[in-house]
Amino acid sequence: MIAIDLGSNTLRVLEYDCDSVKPIAEYEKIVKTADGLGETGIINDAALQRVIDAIKEAQERIGFSGQKVRAVTTEAVRSASNTKEVLEQIAQQTGIHFEVIDGEEEAKLTLLAVKHRLDKLHFASDSFVLVDMGGGSTELIFHYPNETVSKSFPIGIVTVAQSYADLESIQKELPKKMLEMQMFCTEIYATRGKVNAFVATAGTPTTVAAMKLGQTYETYDAKKINGTSLKVSELDLYLKKLLAMPLDKREVAVGTGRSDLIEAGILIFKQLYAIVEFENCVVIDDGLREGVALEACR
Repeated sequence: MIAIDLGSNTLRVLEYDCDSVKPIAEYEKIVKTADGLGETGIINDAALQRVIDAIKEAQERIGFSGQKVRAVTTEAVRSASNTKEVLEQIAQQTGIHFEVIDGEEEAKLTLLAVKHRLDKLHFASDSFVLVDMGGGSTELIFHYPNETVSKSFPIGIVTVAQSYADLESIQKELPKKMLEMQMFCTEIYATRGKVNAFVATAGTPTTVAAMKLGQTYETYDAKKINGTSLKVSELDLYLKKLLAMPLDKREVAVGTGRSDLIEAGILIFKQLYAIVEFENCVVIDDGLREGVALEACR
């Protein structure tokens, strides 16, 4: 089957074998769906064309013919005022019909994928908080042995990066901007107790983990990323390294057109450590795309 996740920044496609419960092929492309969304409230024509071109490229590389396809899209498309027109254009030009899912469904599917990966890693903790840092939203998912509580917040690396002039402004505003997250976490801990571990997925955590392991955007290896431990103190180190690089080296390290997003993302990520009250985090590459595949196979 084919699972597709169109996020606020990236299109991620996975061909999955339901019998062996293993990926066969994958495709990923930066499409910047949410580019300019904060100012205009719409998915612009250039972003839409990038999405359509990327889907067509994925179809050529992987081959969707005869396969079950489930395609989902998240915060950027669900918050845009031209959602219907965008999805109609994509369907007309690619044959792919996207389902707009809410934050609750997004959290459920992401958790499914992350739990599947943690089981394979023999992760011992029976409770954890999972942070899914997207381009247009961030999900906080508190998983306890008998209960899961989640909430989606409209704070993402694309929308934050495009809302402020520089990193200093972002750093200054984030505690106020993320106050609702802080209050949600405080309430969860007060009523259900603190979880035992902090887990993170999506582009910023995996990119920082890749830098720690000496990988670049081109040499990125998800198998090695899964289970990587990141201390909060390491975030400043890798942000400084990134900022010290000339632009061409930065683009090799984190991908073309991604460096400003990852820089903003690192600041958001650092604030999240404080919110969930952990010094250490386990990074997982699997996310919504893998969750869509797993649920479809079940």
